[in-house]
Amino acid sequence: MRIIRDYTYVDRSDRGASVAIGNFDGVHIGHQSVIDIARKAGEEIGAPLGVLTFEPHPREYFAPDAPPFRLMGRAARAHRLHKLGVERLYELNFNAALSALSPHAFAHDVISEGLGLRHVVVGADFCFGKGRAGNAADLERFGAEMGFGVSVARLLEGETGEVSSTAIRRALSDGRPRDAAAMLGHWHRIEGIVVGGEQRGRELGYPTANMSISGLHQPRFGVYAVIVDVLGGPHQGQYHGAASLGVRPMFGGEVPNLETFLFDFSGDLYGTDLSVALVEYLRPEETFDGLDAFIAQMDADCVRAREILTAL
Repeated sequence: MRIIRDYTYVDRSDRGASVAIGNFDGVHIGHQSVIDIARKAGEEIGAPLGVLTFEPHPREYFAPDAPPFRLMGRAARAHRLHKLGVERLYELNFNAALSALSPHAFAHDVISEGLGLRHVVVGADFCFGKGRAGNAADLERFGAEMGFGVSVARLLEGETGEVSSTAIRRALSDGRPRDAAAMLGHWHRIEGIVVGGEQRGRELGYPTANMSISGLHQPRFGVYAVIVDVLGGPHQGQYHGAASLGVRPMFGGEVPNLETFLFDFSGDLYGTDLSVALVEYLRPEETFDGLDAFIAQMDADCVRAREILTAL
């Protein structure tokens, strides 16, 4: 998959794609449906499959001090899109110039002239251009005028209602990762580099791989059964485990992070990229009357997590 970030300088081989347009936060089943329509349109006209998205997320750009809301960072999104067979990721820099484009200018300067797209697919609720003034019907009109095809995908509904990134965030905030996974079409994953910690877990017999969750939506704090993919290095592979997500109240922590204990694993993971899938919420964070009680609870957490993950 090739990543293109500047629509004003585009190699000839990267033009002419059939693309799905959106923010694709989480790459949930609704997003996947839009991508599939773009894939089929591309097959019909002999065009590569692409995704057109923005970085930073426009919501981050306009409200930089708002609480973190993203389900995944740019690297995790690219990783997921690559798995779906996307060949061109147009990850455009969302800045003052881009945000100031009128709907017509966006269609002309970015879609038609800049990227030379042959077909675009958007959701029925798609809005674009300065002040979100353009909608899907406007895009269809511009496509007819400028020579690119447009498909409008219906909004997808799951068992609990419309599938959306907002509904997925709500499920994660409630400690319902399986409901989130049903809407995502995959486990919700936190991806990142293992960083150094206080090595307190090692002293307790539970060495953990520590990861930052800065900039991401925070699922309900507590202990989870998890599936861990080590994405590179000598220990590359998939493992089961238990993870604590939160501020570690037993030890007076303040900055939320993710601490994951991998079952049946021995080795150094510092600096390694991990992808941790939240499978089931086990219990909230809590404090204990001493380390013995804390270790006994971790023992019980791991037993339960093993049972849950073995039954998948």
